[in-house]
Amino acid sequence: MSRVSGRSCIVTGAAQGIGRAIGEALLVEGADVCFADINGDKVAEVAEANRSRGPGKVTHARVDVTKRDQVRAMITHAVDLFGKLDVKFNNAGVNKPMNFLDVTEENWRFITDVNGLGCLIGMQEAARQFIRQGSFGKIINTASIASRQGFDNVAPYCASKWGVVSLTQSGARDLAKHDITVTGFAPGVVATEMWEQVDRDLMEIGAAERPGQAMEAFSAEILRGRVATPQDVTGTTTFLASKESDYMTGQIVMIDGGMTLI
Repeated sequence: MSRVSGRSCIVTGAAQGIGRAIGEALLVEGADVCFADINGDKVAEVAEANRSRGPGKVTHARVDVTKRDQVRAMITHAVDLFGKLDVKFNNAGVNKPMNFLDVTEENWRFITDVNGLGCLIGMQEAARQFIRQGSFGKIINTASIASRQGFDNVAPYCASKWGVVSLTQSGARDLAKHDITVTGFAPGVVATEMWEQVDRDLMEIGAAERPGQAMEAFSAEILRGRVATPQDVTGTTTFLASKESDYMTGQIVMIDGGMTLI
């Protein structure tokens, strides 16, 4: 298959979970892919493991998405190898549950810097590259079910993901004149390493009594009757990166198995 053949893509937060799955699916569909993550060693291993997955080129970059100079260097690295940039996934994200009254300034800044500021910087620098190229470009942001309603133990995460929705809409309005689209997707409960860590964190703060309890509670609200796998998400993410969605902009696609109906 070749839905994104010839398109050059960067995916942040790609050392594991949804980000890794996004990059792997893009490769299978013919894209050139730069796997990027703050964990440089792990993302290098991911890139190496996927070097023969598809016909496209593969590379990797270590990047802290809150550091503009590192984001610029990542884009330059990808463009030097691929010749251009067509699609930028702002997927890197973090969470650290705390009970609402216990949320600290440090917790707030850690989460909102990565999820909010990191998304903004990624959008800006990708857009500047598209403008330099004088070509159509796509920016795709990772939101969350937490961008649609607040949850008591993850208030900063919810706020940051609501911010991602706003950035997607604002960017779509401003960048349309440059022939740049901005879309996003909102996963629900996905069985990834991040959710495993969230599960442990919820137990530490007394919001869950045993391993897996939090995921089970969330799963009870999913109409499809189960949590998602990363592969449940990639059909949509590849669509958003493909020519099939080139007319879409400013939209967030929910991929939550029917957990949040809005």
